Amino acid sequence: MTAYVFGYGSLVNRATHTFDAAHLARISGWRRAWRHVVGRQVAFLTAVPHPASELDGLIANVPDEGWTELDAREHSYDRQLAHDVAHQLGPDTAVHIYHAPPERHVPTSHLHPVILSYLDVVVQGYFREFGEDGVLRFFETTDGWDAPILDDRHAPIYPRHQRLTPQEVDLVDRNLKHLGATVILAP
Repeated sequence: MTAYVFGYGSLVNRATHTFDAAHLARISGWRRAWRHVVGRQVAFLTAVPHPASELDGLIANVPDEGWTELDAREHSYDRQLAHDVAHQLGPDTAVHIYHAPPERHVPTSHLHPVILSYLDVVVQGYFREFGEDGVLRFFETTDGWDAPILDDRHAPIYPRHQRLTPQEVDLVDRNLKHLGATVILAP
């Protein structure tokens, strides 16, 4: 059986991984949320169960030897078999999703903010895969925008940061402004 991972954050941005076989997908029963998770220095996205929500994303084929590296990248998260994933592949496709169980969540704070270079990568991925409407759905299906956003664009902290086009920067900034997010400058 072929095994895939459902990406709903940075894994939607194909520039952050080397999985060749990636396909558009949608999962039911989950929402995204910004959470500080034990074992991480900054807030990251996690999937949280939500029966009335759907998330756009990518499913990417992970070769058997790739799971160890992906598990390390997604440390502090559990990997589980996902259900209710709509995609173009056949029924013999096993899809996994990473998420942090609620008992590992810690409130976000100025000490553990969302880093803008990470958000930039996620939005870039959604824009390239789903267009502006997909970016809007990303913001609408993500909770935790009360978390402070650390503007680190001048010296990106996120290890897989990408260069954004002016249009992509505008999409991020415009949506953050619309949400009334608090953006703080990195030292």
